[in-house]
Amino acid sequence: MKKIKLLLAVVCVVALAACCTKTEKTEETMKYENETIETIMERRSIRKYKPETVARETLEKIMECGINAPNGQNKQSWEVRVVDNPVVMDEIKAVMAEAYGDKAEMAVGCFRGAPVMVFIARDLNYDFSAYDCGLLAENIMLSAQSLGVGSICLGSPVRFINDNPACAPILERLGFSEGYEFCLCVGLGYADEAPEAKPRMKEKVKFVE
Repeated sequence: MKKIKLLLAVVCVVALAACCTKTEKTEETMKYENETIETIMERRSIRKYKPETVARETLEKIMECGINAPNGQNKQSWEVRVVDNPVVMDEIKAVMAEAYGDKAEMAVGCFRGAPVMVFIARDLNYDFSAYDCGLLAENIMLSAQSLGVGSICLGSPVRFINDNPACAPILERLGFSEGYEFCLCVGLGYADEAPEAKPRMKEKVKFVE
């Protein structure tokens, strides 16, 4: 009888320890109690990246998530060009540097050092294509975050490239279809910084009673 009681006591101690360990692990890794919410809340705009690129297999998964974003009438009114080859990226930067002369550093720096750049164009024949491209970009950034890849959404490359005719060779190299306009960039890479979250103005959200 004593042996049975001792055995039961040991089992209870082991079970209690297991429960405590499980609870601690959950609190540590799932502080938002939901993986999707955790991904959203922990994503930051990264402006400093490690030099290594992102594996093509990982990028393909991210792009698949991107094109599965919601979009008007399933028109999929976007085109995407992914540049993960540093040689090609250097060629793009060289064209921009020559086009902007004394502003070359500013123009080239607009990519924030991301080793992978996603160029997105919108279909000019569809009024809501800009919204579709925004949703696409958000899916790209959130799926990247879930895979440990940092990201940044960029508008300045669009201005530098679209506003200067000398940058036309870049658009030709990207090869967007006729009727599509370059409208957005997403930089991807492994983060070399851990910025804190910026405060959000919750008062901008109101429930209409």
